[in-house]
Amino acid sequence: MTKTIWLATAALSVLAGPAMAQTTPNQSPTPESAAQAPVPTGPAQSAPEVDAAQRGVLVFEPAFFADSRPDTALDMIARLPGFGLDTGNTGTRGFAGAAGNVLIDGDRPSSKSDSLDRVLRRISADSVERIELIRGGAPGIDMQGQSVVANVVLRRTVTVERVLELNSYFYPDGYFGPILAGQYSRREGDNSIEGSFSATTDRTDGTGEGFRRRYDSSGALIQDADLVLWDRFRDIHGTGAIQRPFAGGKLKVNGLLGWFGRENEQDVLIRSGAGVDSFNVEESDSINSELGLNWTRDLSPRTGLELVGLQRYSTEDYVGVSESGPNTSTFTADATSGESIARAVLRFRPNDRWAFESGGEVAYNFLDSATAYEENGVAIPLPSAAVKVEELRGEAFSQATWRPNPKLTFEAGLRVEVSEISQSGDSDLTKSFVYPKPRVQLTWTPWTGHQFRFRAEREVGQLDFGDFVASADIDIGQVEGGNPDLEPDKTTILEAVYERRFWGEGVLELSAAHGEVEDVIDIIPLTGGFDGVGNIGDGSFDQYQVKLTLPMDRLGIPNARLQARGSWAHTEVVDPVTGETRRFQGNQAFGCGVAFNHDLQGGKYSYGFDHGCNIDKGRLFRVREVRAFYNEPFVTLYGQWKPSSDTTIRVDIGNATDRESGYDRDIYAGPRDVAPVAFREVRRTKMSPWLFLQMRKSF
Repeated sequence: MTKTIWLATAALSVLAGPAMAQTTPNQSPTPESAAQAPVPTGPAQSAPEVDAAQRGVLVFEPAFFADSRPDTALDMIARLPGFGLDTGNTGTRGFAGAAGNVLIDGDRPSSKSDSLDRVLRRISADSVERIELIRGGAPGIDMQGQSVVANVVLRRTVTVERVLELNSYFYPDGYFGPILAGQYSRREGDNSIEGSFSATTDRTDGTGEGFRRRYDSSGALIQDADLVLWDRFRDIHGTGAIQRPFAGGKLKVNGLLGWFGRENEQDVLIRSGAGVDSFNVEESDSINSELGLNWTRDLSPRTGLELVGLQRYSTEDYVGVSESGPNTSTFTADATSGESIARAVLRFRPNDRWAFESGGEVAYNFLDSATAYEENGVAIPLPSAAVKVEELRGEAFSQATWRPNPKLTFEAGLRVEVSEISQSGDSDLTKSFVYPKPRVQLTWTPWTGHQFRFRAEREVGQLDFGDFVASADIDIGQVEGGNPDLEPDKTTILEAVYERRFWGEGVLELSAAHGEVEDVIDIIPLTGGFDGVGNIGDGSFDQYQVKLTLPMDRLGIPNARLQARGSWAHTEVVDPVTGETRRFQGNQAFGCGVAFNHDLQGGKYSYGFDHGCNIDKGRLFRVREVRAFYNEPFVTLYGQWKPSSDTTIRVDIGNATDRESGYDRDIYAGPRDVAPVAFREVRRTKMSPWLFLQMRKSF
């Protein structure tokens, strides 16, 4: 049955285009381009307007956000009822798989390294004409493989903005982490120029104090140690972009350059039991750069072309040193990586019911890494210590969107990925892969406020080049070997979503998904007694989620809303060591969160909180260890004041409950299937609360 679905999807995607093209002469042309967004039906106040032609599209105009006085497009996106921002994955190779769920004027941002939230933060709220929430697809809109996307439509008038931010984190011990950021932008129709910079030095939850206790197999305490953690990072980041008319279309050129440095230290001080004090220090530096080109043009009133070119390059140096009594160990790693992408997309919209998209992408990626490990000055050979990994990948895709009536939208697509991964150095191996990735989605909006979405898709994961090369976790004295013999995991997923909108901003969403996974990525034993990443066979998962956005006006608290979510997951895979069924690595069986915000005096004042109420963080299974992660709930409180339209002052109190985090490790005397537990280790640390002061001024 599954093969039948995929074959039908492929046939529809390939054959529907020519079939509909034959009917084109009978259609009356309109001046809409193939990528133009739906047109709103009118202004929105306490609730969005429903696009009369497409019930899956909700239109939010600036009046909807007036009570919160947003500064940026990011603030507006955060207030969309029932929508959660997905910034995408910039670490994904290729351009298509890195997309988030927000478009700007119907197109995704042309940058890949520059995160989507940063792009939205640089767009002032005054520049936004409206935001369209597109659920389940719409003709002429590239959904980026998402079920729901938000399209930010910008004003065509001249807008100029200069912004300066002076922010800082403050900690109880007197340390503070300053952030200086600024930006400039000017937009006039299709012409735009923008630039931004930021510089900061700060610390993370890698600074704190706690304990590490070890128990024997009977539960008796055999060692008690204090933990003292310290870390600092520095980040300098700059971006620039310019867009101008070019060759009958519009061309956007964007660039990015950033430097990131980090230091970590850990002291383990033995208070009782056997053992000696130990000290670890880690240092790393990385440089990231990107240059991107994006050109779009309407070839006809109903046909559009998009060309993308992208070049990324980065370097990273790492040194980790561990000292325990007279013994020392050192792990070093130097790596360079790069990516070159060329992409073309052709979009065709023969009428208001059909839209087609097809194209292709070629990408070249490489990682050249050299690692070394020594103990007491003696070099220890590592599996795949020095490796250059190269990948040449191509992807051809075709997609059709059909809307037979305003209540129903059907989307079918097929992507075919072809790649060759070669390795040289300590291992010489070349592998080739060909993977079809079909997708079908049905969106049904039978009545206003009710929507059903059904999706079937074949997803293919990407291999992490870092898994091909040896790595280390100095804090706990573990070294992993690289494994060149890897294959990506493949997942067949079925998903159903029901969405109910009520009370203007109210949204209730229920979703369920089932997936069958082939070639699950996990930890396996390697030669030389090392652990490494590898494939362990097939697995499955079931996921359920409920999300609620509840406006509080009818409950006596005007201009306030409560958001809550709960998720449940059940996963199964056969453990490669014991042969028993267990959860996936890191699977979180239950998760939840609650957030509240309240606007006062038309957004002049606002306050709220965010509570991550889940504790279960999943388990890590190694050959000689089972590690259960632990994190107490995280609570953030905030208050905001806008004394004028161009000034915002906000205070956040983070980690207000001073939560504990850490893990429990069961360490075995040998492989878990044959050896007993040697000892159990319990690790807990606290970072301390912090205060974040933000001051934003626009000119």
